[in-house]
Amino acid sequence: MSTPNGFPQHSGACVTPRTEGGAVQDLHAKKAGKAVKKGAESNGVLTLGDPPSEGTSFHEKSKLLPNELKAGMKIKSITPRPPRKPRLERAASLDEKSWRRWRRFRTSQESLTDPNETSSSSGSLQEEASLSPPVRGRGSPCPQRCPSNSSHSSPDGSEAIAVGRSRGGGGGDSSELGKRACELSSAFGGLLRGKAFAGKPRLAQIMPARPLPPLELNVASPGLRTPNRMEVDCLDYRHYSQHKLGRVSSSLSDTRLHGHGLGCDNCSTDSMKSTFSLLTPIRSKDVRSRSYLEGSLLASGALLGAEELSRYFPDRNIGIFVATWNMQGQKELPVNLDDFLLPTDPDYAQDMYVIGVQEGCPDRREWEIRLQETLGPHYVMLHSAAHGVLYMSVFIRRDLIWFCSEVEYATVTTRIVSHIKTKGALGICFTFFGTSFLFITSHFTSGDSKVNERKLDYNKTIQALTLPKNVPDTNPYRSSSGDVTTRFDEVFWFGDFNFRLNKDRETVDSILKQNPDTDVSKLLAYDQLTSEMSRGSIFKGFQEADIHFRPSYKFDIGKDSYDSTSKQRTPSYTDRVVYRSRYKDDIQAVKYSSCPVIKTSDHRPVFALFRVKVRPGRDNIPLAAGQFDRELYLIGIKRRITRELQKRQEQKDQKSSSICSIS
Repeated sequence: MSTPNGFPQHSGACVTPRTEGGAVQDLHAKKAGKAVKKGAESNGVLTLGDPPSEGTSFHEKSKLLPNELKAGMKIKSITPRPPRKPRLERAASLDEKSWRRWRRFRTSQESLTDPNETSSSSGSLQEEASLSPPVRGRGSPCPQRCPSNSSHSSPDGSEAIAVGRSRGGGGGDSSELGKRACELSSAFGGLLRGKAFAGKPRLAQIMPARPLPPLELNVASPGLRTPNRMEVDCLDYRHYSQHKLGRVSSSLSDTRLHGHGLGCDNCSTDSMKSTFSLLTPIRSKDVRSRSYLEGSLLASGALLGAEELSRYFPDRNIGIFVATWNMQGQKELPVNLDDFLLPTDPDYAQDMYVIGVQEGCPDRREWEIRLQETLGPHYVMLHSAAHGVLYMSVFIRRDLIWFCSEVEYATVTTRIVSHIKTKGALGICFTFFGTSFLFITSHFTSGDSKVNERKLDYNKTIQALTLPKNVPDTNPYRSSSGDVTTRFDEVFWFGDFNFRLNKDRETVDSILKQNPDTDVSKLLAYDQLTSEMSRGSIFKGFQEADIHFRPSYKFDIGKDSYDSTSKQRTPSYTDRVVYRSRYKDDIQAVKYSSCPVIKTSDHRPVFALFRVKVRPGRDNIPLAAGQFDRELYLIGIKRRITRELQKRQEQKDQKSSSICSIS
């Protein structure tokens, strides 16, 4: 049999007293009779708890009792059974309350020790508190005394008193000591039962009174950004990416996740990390909570807010590629546009590509496919527009299409009598996060002396270009109804402005021969656009980066020489890129150059790289919802793959060809 607390019930002799008490013959029996009578009045069970010496039987033990006590007892014999092995419970750390009870128990144990008495009662109590499991000898029919927490209960619910005899004598003191020990052991039964085999007690972990301040988990750093490298197969790029992105696993460990309160246990952390990426994990309670500042700059869940902007652009700057090219209406397109769109000077590609074309090729769709094929699968065409032979295409990284508003465009015709719209302007505008952009490509009136006509083209464009239409102005208080460029934060104007050099051909040729390509300051002294902008008569508020390239007009087709025909046109900087910002120093020019490799036209393409500051926005603008030209994307990617396979096949055929070698 086992007791309710889980410990085995040892075999022993239970003595039930009669209703009448016997006479007392000696002092020893008198003291024992008092104890028996006290137990009978409380309707309890008198248990012989003190074990006899090793090798003493139960009958020998009963001889020690007085004769009258024997006559008043009814002894029940119980068949002894071997004790079961105690079940060890899992050791747990002690809380503060249990630890105080344990200290109180130790103090009471020390107070029970009588310094004037050398009896073994205190020693038996110390043995009981030694937290050792009950052991029974093989040759003994009666086990040693049971643990204090295995006491029986009376029918009325009161605990039984375990009366034990001391080994050295002192019956009265031992009974009182046994009662006290029984009370203490029953009070700390759970303590002794659960922690009997725990070894040294361990205190609970001390938790801070106040929650620790949250640490910022900022995984969006410049080292973790993923701008596309020009040549992904380069060894240095692969080494750089492994070195930079290798910190992600170490910085986002389980310990850091728990420290930030992102996971409550190991299971939740593991399940969260199974789909963990560079994006910050979202807690369930954050998803349940509602944002009452929806669409505001301060809202944590705003799509165009500061939190989302910092994730993609920690420094709040994006890279923009702006290019202009007068194609002269040639049907033949360049074989390779890599040198034009992906120059080798900057290490990384830009976030946005805007290409404007004047006198474009007849097949506009073919031109856009070639652009998509060159930029590859990392970019999609956000929008394209045309006005006669004026084309403009806007490509953006496909990771950023969700942060663009609806794209709007408008056109202006500057030549009144014309069946073919060759002169005019085309504008495309949209909002990226909280910054509004306007891109204008123009083809002004040609002619060396028609400066005033070009000024009229400019004035007509800024007045007649009706933008924006549905997208709200980010700062209407600084906008003007008579100038479209004042309604946007960042404005880029590029195209064939047709401004010439006020110098004859011979003088210009001599300057180009004397000075290297990087020093063209003498030529710019005769530039019409530079002088007009300094006077403020055109492009008010616009800037232009420093020019360090040769004039982009006019070349012989397929050659590096300037016009060799009978007209002998003067080389000029007709193709330009200028910019204007509503806020000071928002636009920084990184590179301004031309592409002399492309020779299919009498103009050389001119491009500029910019770093533009972007501000967070509100969610009250109509978004493009990630729309792009998917058909164009698929055609361009298929052509790119086909071209790559053909190149590999040509290399394979070249290696396997039989060529005679001379040794």
